[in-house]
Formats: sequence, C-alpha cells, structure tokens
Amino acid sequence: MKIGYLGTGSWGFCLANLLASKGYDVVSWTTNPALANQLNTQRIHPRFPGILAPPNMRFTTDLEETLNHADVVVESVTAAGIRPVFEQVRDAHVPTTPIIITSKGIEQDTTLTLPEVALEVLGASFNPLIGFISGPGFAQEIIHGLPTSVVGTAFDQALIPLVCETFTHKSFRVYPNADIIGVALGGALKNIIAIACGISDGLNFGQSARAALITRGLHEIRKLAVAKGCKAETIYGLAGMGDVCLTCNSTMSRNFQFGQLLAQGKTQEEAFAEIGMVVEGAYSCIAAMQLLEKLHVPMPITEMVYKVVHKDLKLQEAVQLLMQRTVKEEHL
Repeated sequence: MKIGYLGTGSWGFCLANLLASKGYDVVSWTTNPALANQLNTQRIHPRFPGILAPPNMRFTTDLEETLNHADVVVESVTAAGIRPVFEQVRDAHVPTTPIIITSKGIEQDTTLTLPEVALEVLGASFNPLIGFISGPGFAQEIIHGLPTSVVGTAFDQALIPLVCETFTHKSFRVYPNADIIGVALGGALKNIIAIACGISDGLNFGQSARAALITRGLHEIRKLAVAKGCKAETIYGLAGMGDVCLTCNSTMSRNFQFGQLLAQGKTQEEAFAEIGMVVEGAYSCIAAMQLLEKLHVPMPITEMVYKVVHKDLKLQEAVQLLMQRTVKEEHL
C-alpha cells in the first residue's frame, strides 16, 4: 500500500516512520527542498539525530508525485497551514482515496476543527473519506517505539476500521471512536490548558495548582464539546483526558514550555524563537474564544490564556481574576 504523506515536521516524520515500519511505501511531501534532499541522502531528520528513515520512505517537493496512486493520504501540517495545503491538494486533483488528518487545532475565524476544514476545502463528496487520529503521543517517544494508545475516527463510521488498521502498530494502539468533532476538540483545546499549566509551573505554584487547572480545564473542554453536540465520554477518554494528562504534565510539550517561558518574562516572540516549532495552543486559543462566544459557553481558563497571550494581560492579574471568581457548586 502506498501512503501519500503531507508534512515532514517532527510529528509528520514520526508517524510516517511508523507507517513505513509496517511495510507501507511512504512518499512524504515537504515545501522545503533542502530538507527533502537531506532526508533522501542522509536519511536523518534534523529533529531526530540517530534515527534513520527506512528505505521504503521517499521525500519530495512534488505534490502530484506524493498523491499519485496513493491508497491513503495522511496529513501532518499546522492548524494555520491545513487550509492552504488542502487547497493545493484539491487543485492537484487529489485521488478519491481515504484522507487521515493527524494535526490538532481549531481554525481561526471559521472555528472549524481541522477535519472540518479539509472537508470544506475538498467538498461534500469527501465526507465518507476523511478520518482523524488523536490522543496522547509525543513524537520524541513514538519515534523510539515507546508504547501509547490513541483513537481513530471519521465522519463516516464505515471508514473508522481502516483508520485504526492503518496506524495500529505493536507500540501504537488505536481505539475506534465515532465522535470525530469531539475527538478533534479534545486534541485542540488541551493545548490551551497546557499553556496555563506551563504558566503555573513557571510561577512555582506547585503540583496542587496544576492538578486543579487540569481538572477544571478538562471541565471547560467537556462543556464546549457538549455544546457542539459531542459526547462527554469522548472528552473523558484518550482524545481528551489522555491528551490533557500528557500535554499538561511534561516539559516535552511545546505548549507547556511556552507557558513556562511566558512566566519567566519572555515575550511571545522570544518564546516562539526559543521553542523553534509551532505552538498550536497560541493559535487555537483565538479560535477557541471565537467559538465559546458563539456558543455562549463560559471557559475562564481558556479566556485568561487568550488574554495573556494576545491581549497583554499581566500574569498575576490573570491569576487573581481566576481565583476571585464567584464560587459555584462543582458540576461535572
């Protein structure tokens, strides 16, 4: 089976490597000619020194070469980049083949999840063909074969077994879940809560504060997901709680690191430069604010992260605003 893979960042290279290790013929597309040449000749990704790309992985800047005769297309670009990439895919006459989204985020202004963005760009006829995977997974661990479990989903339930089968590996367990929008929201919103946890950690607020942020943050995600018509159970599973637990508790998380750096007094630009990769939570918190205002769902932690990152709200003022909110009975 041929996999046409869109994106060769850390996450894209990691999952493409996993698919190649299963014996699939993987052709990975990048817009960076120097990176494509390095990967084809040296076989080593700059983010993963010492990890050789399998011989059945090829790298190209030619999108049509990637898509041509692909049995499955997989996407791993940024939330901001997914629309322009799929516009290119559409214009390159994408084959009528399953497309699996692996990026996490919400698009600004449209407030669409990333599977919805792909569907809007490609057209309604692709509804039975678009799938999605999400859950707890760091590229740095998966690339070394460390075990984890995620969920596979799709707009059409008939596609879910193929999504799960494509990615299931001896160290990568994929559970089926039919709630694609709930899965996508869990993966996107947990990045915002991770920024809050990083800020808390950077301010030396301790483990208790982080546990409270994680619990109330998960509650916010559930409220928004349910308001969107999703299942609460999805948010309590791997795509919600599982991903929250991972991303909110580790300095390996870019979003957690970003929060820490803000707490240390770094500007947003300085923090981005130090991390050197996209911080999806900083992008998605704008879309999350637009969505919660549209649905009239109170999400105080998300709102404070948005104001700190994009409205220059002082950290201590944000903390005071959260701690001084009217206390209500805990509702789960």
